[in-house]
Amino acid sequence: MFMGEYNNKLDTKGRMIVPSKLRESLTDQFVITRGLDKCLFGYTLDEWSRIEEKMKSLPLTKRDARKFMRMFFSGAVTVDVDKQGRINIPQNLCQYAGLDKECTVIGVSSRIEIWNTEEWNTFYQDSEENFEDIAEDLIDFDL
Repeated sequence: MFMGEYNNKLDTKGRMIVPSKLRESLTDQFVITRGLDKCLFGYTLDEWSRIEEKMKSLPLTKRDARKFMRMFFSGAVTVDVDKQGRINIPQNLCQYAGLDKECTVIGVSSRIEIWNTEEWNTFYQDSEENFEDIAEDLIDFDL
């Protein structure tokens, strides 16, 4: 399980140090792809395989299912963690998430998310203001 919030930096070559607490569970190789809300999602190889199996059941006849799968899988890349604990984030994914220098990495249960720090702060402030309302809407899920 991934949790926590970590401030980070992206160097000029698109490399970012993976926070050590998250690196332990991600191992030396994991998958990153386009996420929702203009961030990147990162998955262990095992979790990626589970997601891939679930996606195979989406109806090919549904336009939205095809669009989502194209965006999700075309952006996916396996990254290797180097000896300094860094990954290289491809330019197309940096552009998608608006990553330049300051970034924030968060743990979200079965995945990590990589955000442009300014975008994360805006999202966080908006969500914080509505946190109780969001919780109330999720009461049906027995949380």
